[in-house]
Formats: sequence, structure tokens, C-alpha cells
Amino acid sequence: MNNFTFNEIHQQPAMWRKELQALLAAKAEVSAFMHKFLTPDTDIVLTGAGTSAFIGDALCPVMRGMWRNVRSVPTTDIVTHAKYLLDAERPLLLISFARSGNSPESVAAVNLANKVCKNVAHVYITCNKNGKLALQAAGKDNILLLLLPEETDDKSLAMTSSFSTMLLTCLMLGHIDSLDKDVELIEKAAKNAEAVIAEYEEKLKEIASRPFERGVFLGSGALKGIAEECHLKLQELTDGAVVCKFDSFLGFRHGPKAVVNSKSIVVYLMTEQEEVQRYERDLVKQVDANNTPVAQIIVIAGKKPELPGVKADLVVKMPFGPAENDFYGIVPYVLVGQLLGFYASKAHGLNPDAPSVSGNIHRVVEGVTIYE
Repeated sequence: MNNFTFNEIHQQPAMWRKELQALLAAKAEVSAFMHKFLTPDTDIVLTGAGTSAFIGDALCPVMRGMWRNVRSVPTTDIVTHAKYLLDAERPLLLISFARSGNSPESVAAVNLANKVCKNVAHVYITCNKNGKLALQAAGKDNILLLLLPEETDDKSLAMTSSFSTMLLTCLMLGHIDSLDKDVELIEKAAKNAEAVIAEYEEKLKEIASRPFERGVFLGSGALKGIAEECHLKLQELTDGAVVCKFDSFLGFRHGPKAVVNSKSIVVYLMTEQEEVQRYERDLVKQVDANNTPVAQIIVIAGKKPELPGVKADLVVKMPFGPAENDFYGIVPYVLVGQLLGFYASKAHGLNPDAPSVSGNIHRVVEGVTIYE
């Protein structure tokens, strides 16, 4: 085994610091591009496929505080429904997330946006300098290429450091004019990620070795998008042996809660916002009361939630906590899902770098024909 996945999970804090320095160095150029193409009427679409699409899902709830007209639309939807999803008359800023930049849908979504919309600009956030997206950016004044550190071009099948660094990069892009003031918050996120690894990795490894068959990840707001990514990590790294779901805490009550049984693991990604957390606490207590035994992991960035009587197998507390309006604080949560997926993969006798024994999934999607 090459241990790509292990290294790519553990390198994330270093990659975040590296990308921060790269963006600070390019701040003037990046800011000029954004001011040129970002108007009050611009339709901002965050796009990608699979894990890259989940980046947009996590970002939208926090990015709306920076960009009014932002939404997340997967490339896989744009390819089939571009004329319904893209407004031909409004200026479009298409922000594409792509680890390799070679997925057929990534390239096709860009081409369709150029065809459907009259006024288009692009931001490519990608990890591969030799990918099709990166190469087509050369010499185009309506394309901003944000090329991430080379190490984030994950060699493993599963996206880990590519996901978190692309997510962080777009958050920094939203605050590009004042990025120097966010250095401390980004460092706090990196330290929280390091703390998750140092303090909780062995316990997550032990929980991942248990014979569970279902995984549930819950989050509110931006953390619902992080839950979405976590559910895929555990499912794909176990080659589908563990079937996973994600939802919001409130949404989970409306039917999906039926999946929880004694062979389930439930991971609660809890917010620090009291007005939201009160709903989350109610759901945790209800699941705990109605489903015994069930493995439960509670993840929280700040103070431990008050949950008297709840039998949590693990409470992951990030010691540096979030500051008020700390939108960077969502990023370290993803390490819990990544580490669970990695160790569950090994527990199932799989190679985490290439867990798909059936060949159903690949590092770069295969078998997609793009039709005119």
C-alpha cells in the first residue's frame, strides 16, 4: 500500500498554510479580477462534480454573507440542464472546483456556460497544473486560475486535501481584499485540524473497526455540506460496504431517521450558534433515547454541548474553537469523516488508496459521453 490517503489527510493543515501564503502573494491580481467581473447583478455559480460539488454546497450558506447572488449547481446538472439553470441575460461568474481538471463534466460545464450566457467570467480552483481546465486558462483575461499546491492533487481515489484546500481557497477568495486580517482565523483552523489528528485519531480508528453497516452524518447550514462530503468518504473508502446518508438535523426527522439501527454510526457536526444548536441537541437526545445501542460521535468546535444522559462514544472538541463569524471554522470538521473512512477501509481489508474492488468508481470519472 502506498499510503497516499494517509499522507493526504495528514498534510492538510500544511496545505492550508501554504495556500494562504500563495493567495496573499497574488492578492492584488486576484482582487483586480474579482472587482472587474463581480457586480451586484452577477450570477455566481459554484460548480463541480461529486466531492467538488459538495464544496459549493458547504460554501453557499456562508458565502451569501459575502456575495449576494451565489448558488451551488453541480456540473452534472449543468451538462444536462444548462439552459434551465443558467441565465443567458445575466453576467455569470462560474467558479469551478476540480482536483484534476480533466473530468468530462468539468470541461463541458465551462463550454456550455460560454455557449448559453452572453457575459461569462470564470474562476478555476484546481489542483492539477496539467489538467484541461488549467491549460485552457492561459491567455484568457476572463479566466482567473487559482492553482493549488501540487501536493493537493491527491493521488488517492478519494479526495481529501484537495477538497478542504479548494473549500478554504474559495472562502479566502470571498475575503480577498481583507485577507491579511484573516490570517489568525486560518491558522486557528489549521491548529484545530492538527488537534483532531493528535487527540482523536486513535479513538476514531477504534470506532471505525466496529462492525457497523450504516453511517449517518448530520450538520446544519454550511456543516450540512461538510456532512455531505463525510458521508461520501466513508461510503467510497469502504467500497459501499458501509452505506451512508447525510442530512440536516431537522431534515433528518422527516423520514430519513428510519435508517438508524444497532448497526449504525451517527456523527453529529454541531454548530456553535445557540439558536441553531438547540434544535441539534433535541435531535441528538431523541436518537439516543430511541436507538440503543448505536455508535455516536459528537463533533464541536467550541464548548461541549449540554447533553445530560446522552451516551456518546466520542466527543471531538476542537480546542481553539471558533471566533464570532469564523466561517473558516467549518473546514476542520471534515477530518472526522476522512479518518473514519480511512480506518474503516482498512478494517474491511481494502486499500484506501484504491478501495473500489469492483471498479465501479475511479479517480477521474470514466465512461461519460458528452453530447452536443
